[in-house]
Amino acid sequence: MFAVIWVTCLLQCLLMNSIGVVADDSVPDYSGDTLHGTWSSKSNQVFTGPGFYDPVDELLIEPSLPGISISFTEDGFYEEAWYRVAGNAKDPRCPTAVLIFQHGKYEVLTNGTLKLYPFEVDGRQLLSDPCNDGGVSAYTRYSQVGTYLSFYTVLDDYHGVFKLQLFEFDGTPLQPLYLAYRPPIMLPTITLNPTASGSEDSSSDETSSAVAKRSLRSLVKRNLENRYKTNAVKKQRSIFNSSTVWYACMTVICICSAAFIFS
Repeated sequence: MFAVIWVTCLLQCLLMNSIGVVADDSVPDYSGDTLHGTWSSKSNQVFTGPGFYDPVDELLIEPSLPGISISFTEDGFYEEAWYRVAGNAKDPRCPTAVLIFQHGKYEVLTNGTLKLYPFEVDGRQLLSDPCNDGGVSAYTRYSQVGTYLSFYTVLDDYHGVFKLQLFEFDGTPLQPLYLAYRPPIMLPTITLNPTASGSEDSSSDETSSAVAKRSLRSLVKRNLENRYKTNAVKKQRSIFNSSTVWYACMTVICICSAAFIFS
């Protein structure tokens, strides 16, 4: 009787373990199926969305610490926020800093390469070089196609969150990014500041362009006003992982073995 119970418990344990292997988040994912969400570097201070770039006033907002954040949607859109500071070995009082915002569409190629195609008119860069720019930072348009030779996502056991590892076009690993929000925090996935096109009827075009621009600005303003009302939530580590399954299996085996021995 107890031998049957023990064998049944063992089979259940093996079944649980096989399920755990299938659902093991510690196995790297190269497919891009788990790419969606907002990823941020270790500083955890730089995030995409209205907290980094205000498209109405075209304002780049400086975070408290340097870092990188990239967001992806499941339907092929992305947004990136970069804040980098470089020291000056000759004069420590003269560091340079750059803030970059871009968004657009992304594509995962069959060879595993990740391509980022920005909306050219929306990219912005703010460059600060206090010892050479007279205290006036340079604010310019910015457009740069991104190419990452490969990438993968995996559950980082040390930090307890998912990690995105990107490799630049030459194979150099970018600093790891960690999942901060899912669904992602992003600005609307449309052209935020479209440029007017030329036409014979200039007055008509200017009127229609102005109406469209007001409508767009109204939409973005509403999004910015709700910046702290997002339904995005912090992504916590799932309790169902390989370690939990292993401990559960060992507990079941110990209980069944004890019942068999003392029967």
